[in-house]
Amino acid sequence: MCELHRAATPGPWFVRQLDDDDAMSLVAVSTVPDTGRGERWPDFDSGEVVAATLVQRPRCVDVADGRWDENAAFIAMARTAVPRLLDEVWRLRRLLAESRPANGHDGSPAA
Repeated sequence: MCELHRAATPGPWFVRQLDDDDAMSLVAVSTVPDTGRGERWPDFDSGEVVAATLVQRPRCVDVADGRWDENAAFIAMARTAVPRLLDEVWRLRRLLAESRPANGHDGSPAA
């Protein structure tokens, strides 16, 4: 497991559809699932929010292409998928290393 993974907030992460103090959309990545109630700040625990892909009031997080939901879904999915992918890469590397003879030659004729 890499240091970045161990240092990050534990997963899984979820996309939350929230509202700010003026009831404008706030799209967040959270440590708890979305309730479906679109809680309005301060009626949600900001300590559960890992990241935001849209904060409209004040307008400080607002990507130009408008893919707030898609970006939040990717971030939340990556928290689980990246460590699994790294584990698989390391597993395959171990298998490859174990399949090679100690002298580094696989016995096939030289080219």
